[in-house]
Amino acid sequence: MAARAYQKRQNQLLRQLLGMKIDQKFIERIGWAASIIAILMWFSFIDQIRLNLAGHKGSLLIPIVVTINCVLWTLFGLGKKNWQIVTANVPGIFTGAITVLTAL
Repeated sequence: MAARAYQKRQNQLLRQLLGMKIDQKFIERIGWAASIIAILMWFSFIDQIRLNLAGHKGSLLIPIVVTINCVLWTLFGLGKKNWQIVTANVPGIFTGAITVLTAL
């Protein structure tokens, strides 16, 4: 029950911010759009992987933190059954881990 009240309050705040009526389908679309953008962001590591393989090693810190972050968000998303969070973070686990491995 508290979760519904929290979600209702979030939707009210979003409506006030955007000045429009927000329905649940709109919120779902925002979630999936954000997931797609997050996936594109994780694929930006492909260039660093290419550089690593060419001998221009990059920092390990960012891909290590990204990998840990994505693992935690994926576990959270699985626990909440929030597939947008899971979908957005699983590619980050793989691209982050591959970036780390190629930078060693």
